Amino acid sequence: MNYAVVMAGGKGERFWPLSRAGSPKQFLKILSDKTLLEETLERTAALAPLERTLVVAAEAFKKQILEKVPSLSGKNLLLEPEGKNTAPAIALAAVHLAQTDPRAVMIVLPSDHFIEPKERLSRILSAAAERAQEGDFLITLGIVPTRAETGYGYIEVGEKTNETDGIALYKVARFKEKPNRTAAQEYYLDRKHFWNSGMFVWSAAAILKAFERHQPKMYKQLKTYSEAIGTSKEEEGRKKLFAALEPVSVDVAVLEKADNVLTIPSDFTWDDVGSFLALERVRKRDRENNLCLGSSLALSSYETTVINEGEGVVAVFGVSDLVVVKSGDSVLVAHKTRVADLKELTEKLASDPKYKPYL
Repeated sequence: MNYAVVMAGGKGERFWPLSRAGSPKQFLKILSDKTLLEETLERTAALAPLERTLVVAAEAFKKQILEKVPSLSGKNLLLEPEGKNTAPAIALAAVHLAQTDPRAVMIVLPSDHFIEPKERLSRILSAAAERAQEGDFLITLGIVPTRAETGYGYIEVGEKTNETDGIALYKVARFKEKPNRTAAQEYYLDRKHFWNSGMFVWSAAAILKAFERHQPKMYKQLKTYSEAIGTSKEEEGRKKLFAALEPVSVDVAVLEKADNVLTIPSDFTWDDVGSFLALERVRKRDRENNLCLGSSLALSSYETTVINEGEGVVAVFGVSDLVVVKSGDSVLVAHKTRVADLKELTEKLASDPKYKPYL
């Protein structure tokens, strides 16, 4: 049976000041009148009903999730005592689902992506889930590149293994880190490299078996924790589990080491909405390639993004290649070439007691 697992972690760094420490980007309405989390849940609804949907998030976000997504209840939430990257989050969901349903198939999606059309995504994920039910496979979705992108990791595909409902699956030859510009251009042209989307499909049993093989220490801790699930010791056991685990991505912990990883080259429109620059790719711009959201104006300006989340007006005049954002008590003005490095700014703000309250 299929279960949706939505990862809703995040620290609210790359979209500051729209996002803050207590309200990361998955709670923002930056692509439509719905939050990114709500849009993700709409995509999973075609694959698993709400009663078979888990949202993995930090304990600190519980109240906010339940307020912003009224359809969810506490039964849908699997709360982390602290963020430790994707491997612990996925392992936590897997150990719970394995107890609920030994044949559970996990459809794992981040909560902060842009994907269109959702019908194409559903068809691909359904094919992946069918294959995951058939055997011990770890399946990823690789996105067909539309440009030479240096900001994403890549998946290099090997031989084709089979087709399910007309959807082709390939062996993964290797995972590759974010490339330089020359390598990204080569990947774009060779038709055997795909963007690593961070979307996965596998049975709970298969991913736990992979943790047992490639992360035996983590697996041992998971086994200990599993004995506390459903008892009065579960909350305490989860705190001990996360205190003991190292922060690591599932790619590094398992996928880069495993030999049973498959990928489906996926041709839908996709963006990980990783920075303000992503908004230009998915929102409509004017004739001068400016993007103005909220009460904002760009005059005699070019290639500039202006966002005003509050009252008043934000106007730019005679500028180019800037990102200007006003939200609450803070204003950001950044050159586009530095937007990907916003973490450097938020770390500086965090280091100064005078500015830390604004994060």
